[in-house]
Amino acid sequence: MGSGLSYQVPDIATADIPENASREAEIGAPRPGFGPLAPASDSLYTRRIMLELSLLKAELAAVLKRQIHDTFAVEHEPVIQVPPRRELGDLAFPAALHLAKTLRRKPRDIATELAEAVRFPGIVLRVSVEGAGYLNLFLDRGRVTADLLETEVFGDPAGGERSEKIIVEHTNINPNKAAHIGHLRNAVLGDVLVRALRRLGHPVEIQNYIDDTGVQLADVVVAFTDLRGLDAAAVAALPEPFDYTCWDLYSEVGRWYEEDPERQALRRQTLHELEADEGPRAEMGRLVARRVVHRHLTTMRRLGIGYDVLTRESDILGLDFFTRAFEKLKASGAIHLEESGKNQGCWVMPLSQSAEFAGLEDPDKVIVRSDGTVTYVGKDIAYQLWKFGLLGRDFHYRKWGDEGLWETASEEGGGTHPAFGGGAKVINVIDARQSYLQKIVRVGLESLGHTEEAERSIHFAYEMVSLSKAAARQLGYLTGDGDGEQKSLEMSGRKGIGVKADDLLDQIEDKCRDNVSERYPDLDAESLDDLARQLATAALRFFMVKATTTRVIAFDFQDALSFEGETGPYLQYSMVRERNIRRKLEAAGMETEVDAETVRGLDAELWADDLWDLVLTAAQTAETVEKAAGSLELSMIARQALELAGKFHGVYHRHRILDEADPDLRRARMAAVQVFRKSSLALLDLLGVPVPEKM
Repeated sequence: MGSGLSYQVPDIATADIPENASREAEIGAPRPGFGPLAPASDSLYTRRIMLELSLLKAELAAVLKRQIHDTFAVEHEPVIQVPPRRELGDLAFPAALHLAKTLRRKPRDIATELAEAVRFPGIVLRVSVEGAGYLNLFLDRGRVTADLLETEVFGDPAGGERSEKIIVEHTNINPNKAAHIGHLRNAVLGDVLVRALRRLGHPVEIQNYIDDTGVQLADVVVAFTDLRGLDAAAVAALPEPFDYTCWDLYSEVGRWYEEDPERQALRRQTLHELEADEGPRAEMGRLVARRVVHRHLTTMRRLGIGYDVLTRESDILGLDFFTRAFEKLKASGAIHLEESGKNQGCWVMPLSQSAEFAGLEDPDKVIVRSDGTVTYVGKDIAYQLWKFGLLGRDFHYRKWGDEGLWETASEEGGGTHPAFGGGAKVINVIDARQSYLQKIVRVGLESLGHTEEAERSIHFAYEMVSLSKAAARQLGYLTGDGDGEQKSLEMSGRKGIGVKADDLLDQIEDKCRDNVSERYPDLDAESLDDLARQLATAALRFFMVKATTTRVIAFDFQDALSFEGETGPYLQYSMVRERNIRRKLEAAGMETEVDAETVRGLDAELWADDLWDLVLTAAQTAETVEKAAGSLELSMIARQALELAGKFHGVYHRHRILDEADPDLRRARMAAVQVFRKSSLALLDLLGVPVPEKM
């Protein structure tokens, strides 16, 4: 892509551009079954919507495709590349190299003829022929910057919301003990996905599934009832933090079972009572679950995470959701009653004929056990049918507290409520260990003839959180030098090994408070606490998102709390630094903002390459977020925020604004920083990173 011929480009009306340019190739690789996200508007790039580079690229490719057809009578789909050096341009088409064999001409001659004939829109300032025959485009830097100042990062909300509801289910902590660090990764990933989908125009419903009839809750009921000998009144009187008490009991009852395996009969008895919602054990279960869920919600609010509706497993059973699904599965032949073998007396879904389960030693899945209790996957099939509006019945609902949150109920009386369920697409945020069960849920939908819904039933899988060796030592799980080459420690709720979410947040806040108090010794206690909370939220949320979902992340206190490098506080610092620029300008009696029309009139020579890099990086924000949401790889949002902050810090040091005497040069720099602020604030909002006043 070396230097060569250069051509000025006349403007054309964007109305002349065909509106059928494909955008799918630019968006990237969506997760299987998820499909590409359709743009909120089908129009191509105009100043009235947004400068999303993928739309601009599609428009430019459409123009060149038409010109190739008109000039050479050849159909060709142009590919867009980015030149290796900024001085070579902003975008490059290698079309001439691809056409050389077909046309039997030198690529450079083809590129020269195209450059003379093609009429790109006015956003393209200049075209040059480079190297062996690349067609390189130089964008109008002032116009692009001005357009970004005038438009919303994610488009014009007046363009309308996308109509099909997406249901996102996340968090889903068993209501048997305190939330731990692993639950935080689920909740943060789910929350960032919801924020991204909503900013892209999708209506989203957030569900948090409460498994209040499962084995984990049954074990805590056994612990209170049989191990400790407490009744419901005594348990209701226990002080907070109640979920911490349950944490200790859950591991204790596991050891109690090991001492005498016959005690597990109490678990089976409790499970029956929980599912039937009858007897003192069921009453105890309701009490424990409600108190623990209250604590979970309080923990999540500390990180700015909320929900629309809590769906309770007991209501799936109480309203006969599973009975309805069970009858459908039997009628379709998807399940049958085993009459012999180890699954005798169980209702089983045979999976040996499915390619996904081929090779498994025991591919058949029990849906209803021989004792009549329903397995998790059986209840989840019923739940998934309801989510898609395929079950033919609905929950009753009632308010949970006063915060606008709803919960399902088995009886009427909750008043007017929003319409829940009936999604066009369902995304279940569940760790990768549950992949097998999520596949079975999809098979259950397919077996009932709901093939499209099975395609839109998406498992957002992620790997687990472990403890780094240093963190494990700090928490007392590793001692001495006898742990060999072990680099991390996996957590186990059953063994009581793990970091409680609230303990972790408290420790991070304490560290942040110490750092802030050293920097601002005169800060009052309330402001100090508030700033410490903001920094802690940023540190923890960003730590959970920045790694790809296919990686097991080892939590380390030093990595999470660092105020430099790839951390949430680093992003916050970039915004505080930007805000300080405006404060200093205001204090000096200078303009703090520059309008788009002024920016369009600035000389092109004022835009240094690194300023322009900052603007172009900001322009990719919407495209990056759409790729992240489509592929369910949310670390892309974190990387975009980091790249943007890094380029801003570089510009900050090299291009001073307050000290610049040339007013036009100062305005160009201000405009680039304004574009940075707009995109960065949008990204931090998606990541749930608050912006403090000072750091």
